[in-house]
Amino acid sequence: MTAGATRRETRRPSRGRWARPALRAASGLLVIALAGGALAGAAQLGAAGTGPAAADEVEVAPTPVTLQCPGPVLLPQRAERGDAAFDPAPVAPEVAVDALTIAGPGAGALAVLPLGGTAAVDDLAAGGGTVHQDGVDGPLVVRAQPQDVAPLVAATGTSLVTDGDARGLSAASCRAPSSDDWLVGGATSVGSTATLVLTNPGLTAAQVDLEIFGPNGPVEPTTTQHVVAPGATKTVDLGGAAAEQAALVLHVTSTGGLVSAHVQDTAVRGFTPAGTDLVVPGAAPARRQVVTGVSTPTTEIGAAAAPVLRLLAPGDTGTTATVTLLGPDGPVDLPGADEVPLAPGEVTDVPLGGLPSDSYTVVVDADVPVVAAASTSRTGDPGELDDVPRIERAWSPATALGTHGAVALPRGVRGRVVVGAVGEDDVERGEATAVLRVLGRDGQVLSEHDVSVDAGTTGGWDVADLATDAAGLELEPTGGAGLAWAVVLTVVQPDGRLVAVLDPVPAVGEVTAVVVREDARPARG
Repeated sequence: MTAGATRRETRRPSRGRWARPALRAASGLLVIALAGGALAGAAQLGAAGTGPAAADEVEVAPTPVTLQCPGPVLLPQRAERGDAAFDPAPVAPEVAVDALTIAGPGAGALAVLPLGGTAAVDDLAAGGGTVHQDGVDGPLVVRAQPQDVAPLVAATGTSLVTDGDARGLSAASCRAPSSDDWLVGGATSVGSTATLVLTNPGLTAAQVDLEIFGPNGPVEPTTTQHVVAPGATKTVDLGGAAAEQAALVLHVTSTGGLVSAHVQDTAVRGFTPAGTDLVVPGAAPARRQVVTGVSTPTTEIGAAAAPVLRLLAPGDTGTTATVTLLGPDGPVDLPGADEVPLAPGEVTDVPLGGLPSDSYTVVVDADVPVVAAASTSRTGDPGELDDVPRIERAWSPATALGTHGAVALPRGVRGRVVVGAVGEDDVERGEATAVLRVLGRDGQVLSEHDVSVDAGTTGGWDVADLATDAAGLELEPTGGAGLAWAVVLTVVQPDGRLVAVLDPVPAVGEVTAVVVREDARPARG
């Protein structure tokens, strides 16, 4: 089949399968009430009008989409390791940013800019396509201009380190900056380092408040403040702010400006690398959390490289969380891990060892809001100077169900789409449907697939089996049970596999008009 053609296929990976899609969702309307008297400058108090005022529909232009990409991973210094003969960073990271706009009515021009800069280091004309920027030496901003509607855009920042303490594939979807983020992952115990990276792509300074939670509760001081200048990045050594914490959860809030936040999580066992990844923001506290993209090889119960689920009830009330693990054929038994008591404010790690090799989705239900994430590992071979095998780790954040979004695929990296389906009241009730589009380097659809996954199961498909030379993916839920998705990345090298998990960049709402209604009441002076 020629590139750019559209096809529909039927395949069954376990109980996940391709099925029939529905149409795209329509755009929304926003109602704004304006105080007419105030516009006229009146200074009086009157009774409300007896009937609704006439409403006018006003066209509004879609706004540009701005995504902040992570910069290169931070490498340890020789002095930090206490051995002048040992170099903890023998190779430089291979850093790249891949950005994609999907061809269509919203595909305006795209530019990749240095943080705080105005001159693009790469750009793309309107109409859709991809940009690949390698040799990146600092954080980059991807800005996509709209046309008739908001663009559908995605970007991924990647740092590949093949040797040394920071060995690993550290990749993350570039994100819109935020004022409120939860980061679930990282540690500062012996052998672990964690660094919070705060980036402000805006024009005003951001005042950041940081709350840190550990296994024994909130870390004192309970809140610290940091100022991030416009167009700048600030790093916070969590080993200093929260020393000797075996498990971390961070709550980052900002005022005055929006920031992009992530944690670089690095571990070593003696002088042997034990994984580096980026912990990115996950879903806000909620009574149900869903973590997908939990892709693991076969592990034994109690194995050091077994997957781990991290949980926190951040409020003043504890709870017992119900954990359900969804495999390709339905829920998987979790002896001793299906009911997890959570003390308020205390971070809890739940081992998930004993699983067969496959991709899974974790569902966490509780009667108070909680946050969640999962970590998976790959065990490789020892290096020339290592006494034990090298380990690679990847964090999967909790994601919102039903996300219509896209993922930009890094060049030269294998990808696997993982889709979990969750029933609303009963996790096994219903079926989730979606349309999956595989995108080429021109932003056009290479292949289109109707996806259906039985509720209570997880489906997975290698991108290479869907289309050749794919540059990105778009998944649009079309109905049924809740659906969560992610892309698992893999790089194979002589000493073992390096992995990372990408969550989708959400599509921007397609609001093209607002309804403006004059307030019939006189203004208050």
